[in-house]
Amino acid sequence: MEKEYKEYNYFDENPKKGWGFILTLASLVLFTFMGIGIDFDEYLQHEILNIPKGYFYIIFSVNILMLVAIVLMYFYRKEGLVIFPIMLLTHFFMQNYYLSTFLYSDVMNLFIFTGFGMLAIIPKWKFFRW
Repeated sequence: MEKEYKEYNYFDENPKKGWGFILTLASLVLFTFMGIGIDFDEYLQHEILNIPKGYFYIIFSVNILMLVAIVLMYFYRKEGLVIFPIMLLTHFFMQNYYLSTFLYSDVMNLFIFTGFGMLAIIPKWKFFRW
């Protein structure tokens, strides 16, 4: 007697954005804005701290790309899933290397993004497009 195997689908096949998806993106935006606030504070004190102005062109560009990546994730674009962690790590390492600042907002953002990937991105991966 052969057993009949059925294909089980453990993931939600609905492309609708649920509260978990939206709240996770909102928390990513919140912690990204916390990092932007720290960068803005450093910009206001750049003469006292001896930070060159050119550094801020790069770091604010990274911040803008992080926000763009979150918007792309909201619209189910895979580009956002690639851009966001790269820009987040770039932001973290630039702060750590150039200013010797360990930003917990970046670390928390990375943890939220990882949890977001496990709970919201992987189940809806087939709805994301390039």
